[in-house]
Amino acid sequence: MATRQPVVAGRFYPGSADQLRQTIERLVDPQAAPGDVVGALVPHAGYEYSGAVAGATISRIAFKETFVVIGPSHTGLGRPFSVFADGVWRTPLGDVAVDGDLARLAVALSHYLEEDEVAHFQEHSVEVQLPFLQYFKPDVRIVPIVLASAEVDVYREIGRAIAGAVKETGREVVVLASGDLTHYESQASAEKKDRAGIEAILAMDEELLLRRVREMDISMCAYAPAAAMIAACRELGGGHPELVDYRTSGDATGDRTSVVGYAGMVVPRQAPSPMVQLARQAVESFVREGRRLQPESLTPEMHAMAGVFVSIHKFHHLRGCIGTFDATEANVAEEIVTNAISSATRDPRFPPVAPGELDDLEYNVDVLTTPELVDGVDQLDARRYGVIVKAGGRRGLLLPDLEGVDSIARQIEICRQKAGIAPDEAVTLYRFAVVRYR
Repeated sequence: MATRQPVVAGRFYPGSADQLRQTIERLVDPQAAPGDVVGALVPHAGYEYSGAVAGATISRIAFKETFVVIGPSHTGLGRPFSVFADGVWRTPLGDVAVDGDLARLAVALSHYLEEDEVAHFQEHSVEVQLPFLQYFKPDVRIVPIVLASAEVDVYREIGRAIAGAVKETGREVVVLASGDLTHYESQASAEKKDRAGIEAILAMDEELLLRRVREMDISMCAYAPAAAMIAACRELGGGHPELVDYRTSGDATGDRTSVVGYAGMVVPRQAPSPMVQLARQAVESFVREGRRLQPESLTPEMHAMAGVFVSIHKFHHLRGCIGTFDATEANVAEEIVTNAISSATRDPRFPPVAPGELDDLEYNVDVLTTPELVDGVDQLDARRYGVIVKAGGRRGLLLPDLEGVDSIARQIEICRQKAGIAPDEAVTLYRFAVVRYR
């Protein structure tokens, strides 16, 4: 079992336990109300520069048993997407154990993550967060991850793998992105660029974040951890992020000619939507009692008529998915009840859901817009639109933004297979959008 020794103690933060505790006590906010947080962005510079933002942000977190701490690679050492999967990390406040089971499962679920210790030995981005975590919870466990530069699809896949591992293990976890914003520009320039990056994170849009980083030449090292964190939080029920604090190094030094930007954000857990609660109640009533639920207290969205798909997952794996292209019931609420029961009991790919499984199930409800005819594939987008492929009386449908379906060609291929339409057969294409409830 490896012990990762501290490499920036005495530089980024005090090297003695007593001084370190006293420093953190000055930086945290004892008046903050900790909340149920799924993810967070926390800066990782020296405590004299970014510690106030870090302390205010971490003070807002109701602590969980494990923190997945994702940092950028500043050294270039080791594998590009590295997980320290076994051992302990030492700081002046003691040792922090790695949650090996969660770490190894995340690696197993990802095409990109690899077990590697070399990338972590000289990297400060994870280490700087640990004393704050130990201050609040001395027995906290971590999954340290370091990410190199890549395309957004890589970070999205890594985030989903982390979320899948969290769901499968049943851990109570916070996904913490460690990173700073603009580096060594004037206060005015840093504030402008940082505002654009912060807006993208607040929108939970990792693609927009990376696009703005490229187009505006934002020298933020937080983009990779933030992108993976956003993707993970979306799967784990994260709601609208909240900006806790924003400052620059100029606030600490008084020098505003060349600053580094620091933002602290938290992603609170979002309560399940009424749509999802209705799907769950419909399945549980039918499986436990053999009774079809009669919807009551409909929300405004439930009064409409629309096609609906209900997807059920168990430990990150599909357990059932049935839906309707067009409305078949009097309203969306009735459509959800019908399709939720069908997903749980009539999907031919799976046996009916048993009572003992109910507590392990998660639900998505997709409400479809009216399909519209398109002239060609240039009007499709695998992330934004679902697609319907039609030939005669046969038609296949695929929802948008599905894991592993990253191209229009793949969307159409799957639709052809589902409908029994040959690869060379002429087809008519339709697109639709969905409102997705988790």
